[in-house]
Amino acid sequence: MLSELFYWVLNMSIIGSITGLVVLSLRKLKALPRFAIYVLWVLPLIRFWLPFGIANEFSLLSLISKFTTKTVVVWKELPQITTTNSIMGAKGYFPIEYKTDLLANVFKVASVVWVTVCCAAILTSVLLYFLTKSEFKTMKFIRANIYKSDRITAPAVYGIIRPKIIIPIGIADRDIDYIILHEQVHIERRDNLFRVIAVITACVHWFNPLSWVFLKYFFVDMELACDAKVLKGLNETQTKEYALTILTCASGKAFFVSAFGGAKTKVRIETILSYKRLTFLSSLCFALLVMAIAVTIITNATV
Repeated sequence: MLSELFYWVLNMSIIGSITGLVVLSLRKLKALPRFAIYVLWVLPLIRFWLPFGIANEFSLLSLISKFTTKTVVVWKELPQITTTNSIMGAKGYFPIEYKTDLLANVFKVASVVWVTVCCAAILTSVLLYFLTKSEFKTMKFIRANIYKSDRITAPAVYGIIRPKIIIPIGIADRDIDYIILHEQVHIERRDNLFRVIAVITACVHWFNPLSWVFLKYFFVDMELACDAKVLKGLNETQTKEYALTILTCASGKAFFVSAFGGAKTKVRIETILSYKRLTFLSSLCFALLVMAIAVTIITNATV
């Protein structure tokens, strides 16, 4: 059972990597809004967790399957559901029947190593999270869900169910309003929940170096998308002040919290200063483009 599970995890990791590389390529399109890129990261996330998909002749995998993968039908009726067998080491599915005894033994051993490291990584992440939370017992209440602490170096949102905005002692009063604007967007979008899901995904696919690369860029795009949302309500002078506030708080980095200064500062400043508001028509066009991209890379090949 464990061996079969790892077989499908390995398959999902391969397809998730292909999807993630597509998103990384799309990041280079400067015209594409940052929020659109942030949304597109949902696609590799789905691929890393779901082995099945609706068959579509226009799928990217329809092209790839002609050369390197095998498509397996799971549900023949419409809509046809298929899965992609990238390893092609099995001669039968549900349950998995390996082509050779050697492959069966390799996957038995590999699956034990995989689940051991996976559990250790998740457990370590959970311990780090609770150790971080324990440091804020001395934080001082300001108002609503906003606190100050002398144990952090950059403002951030902590928690998922009842998130708190924690600001370091020493932050200038003129910067606090911009910090709160930024962190409130993280709270509205449930970004800390997505952070936890992303970290768990990387732990499950720990053997795949690309999963950690994707995690890094996902965090960067989360901050850029958050900045874009804040900038919609700022004028030119406020935009410059907001950029200056980011420079002041550029040292904070964390996996489980949405840190105000946690992404690449230079990239964020350049993006902020070059920000242009989208018209309704351009927003609609970008939305349709994202939907088209999603359909292309989230669906499976036909048989």
